[in-house]
Amino acid sequence: MDNFLYQQLADKVSGWIEQRTLLPGEKIPSVRTLSQRENVSLGTVLQAYILLENRGIIEARPQSGYYVRLQTRELPPEPSISRPSISASIVGSAEVIARIHEANAQPDVIPLGGAVPGPELLPTHRLNRIMASVARHTTGQQHLYADRQGVGILRHQIARRSVNWGGALRPDEIVITNGGTEAIYLCLCAVAEMGDTIAVESPTYYGFLQMIEALGMKALEIPSDSRDGMDLTALKNALHKNQVKACLVISNFNNPLGSCMPISRKKQLVELLEKNKVALIEDDIYGDLYFTAERPEVCKNFDKYGNVLLCSSFSKVLSPSYRVGWVAPGQYLNQIKKLKFTTTSSSPFPTQATIAEMLKSGGYDRHLRRIRKAYSLQVHNMMQAIRKYFPEGTRCTRPRGGFVLWVEFPSTIDSMELHRRAMKEKISIVPGPLFSARGRYKNFIRLNCSHPWSDKIEQALIMLGKLAAR
Repeated sequence: MDNFLYQQLADKVSGWIEQRTLLPGEKIPSVRTLSQRENVSLGTVLQAYILLENRGIIEARPQSGYYVRLQTRELPPEPSISRPSISASIVGSAEVIARIHEANAQPDVIPLGGAVPGPELLPTHRLNRIMASVARHTTGQQHLYADRQGVGILRHQIARRSVNWGGALRPDEIVITNGGTEAIYLCLCAVAEMGDTIAVESPTYYGFLQMIEALGMKALEIPSDSRDGMDLTALKNALHKNQVKACLVISNFNNPLGSCMPISRKKQLVELLEKNKVALIEDDIYGDLYFTAERPEVCKNFDKYGNVLLCSSFSKVLSPSYRVGWVAPGQYLNQIKKLKFTTTSSSPFPTQATIAEMLKSGGYDRHLRRIRKAYSLQVHNMMQAIRKYFPEGTRCTRPRGGFVLWVEFPSTIDSMELHRRAMKEKISIVPGPLFSARGRYKNFIRLNCSHPWSDKIEQALIMLGKLAAR
């Protein structure tokens, strides 16, 4: 009888999934919960879940439970690995990017372009309450310039959280910055000068290329793949042929690729750059937005000599407008502190104190659990829509965190022209050439998945598919 029961139960749960009562990436009821709800033994539920796992319908995650598995047959194939030529380039994309950002600011545009979190999922009311409390209790002294290294309680909370990804940062080795952009900018200024070469992933975040351009430096593109990130063999060859001063990477859930470097590759990257006396600037801005059971580690964990400058920000998780970022720059701490003082002097006290209280109270972790689930679902929905509505032959990344997708169209499609057509339909996308110093990726686009799935977004993707097919 038990055999018949567990098969019946498995079919019942499978039906919930087919009817979309349980969605891909969602956690299903625990063994104990389902046992009580269906009035069956724990063993029967466990047998049913093992059967569903063997069918590839659900998956077990360590210390987390069972989840509806993402069905790869519903998804488009992944893009091929990038193959840029290994030579440094002067960057020149600022004008195009400026036009795109101006368009993205229009309220009637469907925002599938900029990598900005959807306001619907931000903890706005919670932050407002904390900010009001901070304002009521702020002393006259705190209305003066804040400590140029940052408010102590915030640095303490960041150091405490570093334990979550295997780190052991100290508050006194952290500098608070005006967002992640300033953190990266200060790092580039600290480790390199005008005319120097910076190795970057290819494709790479266009904001990095803008900074490199503004500082009169050159970008050296290194091949990268959408699963494991930068190709270290290609990087090693590039270091032998070029005089590189720094390497700039997003090691966890790269923008735009969504790649996450395996631990072994992170360790090898740190050792390779240390051996060649090349600084590593690591941006971990998406690290907390993982869809897997555990948060990925950072390259900084393997840094023995202070050669890794670790940067991050709360802009992708809590509030882009607060502009609260930070950097743990290792041996470059004094240079970063001097540069911070001579540029923006210090960061505002109220926003730092608000973020610190959010971290201290546990509100940050509760918010993370909610948005990770939402982003995982939204990314999956968009991948399915791409397979359904985009031209045959379209490929797409399958990120395990973050909220952007890198889409490869057939080679006949010009993404710059597609961008222009899409803007006429009030749809914002970012064309692929902006993610390369040499204007590569002419048939690629990046899509933002941070906004809750809706008919409006689905209709925008249908229109994009039609525009691409013309």
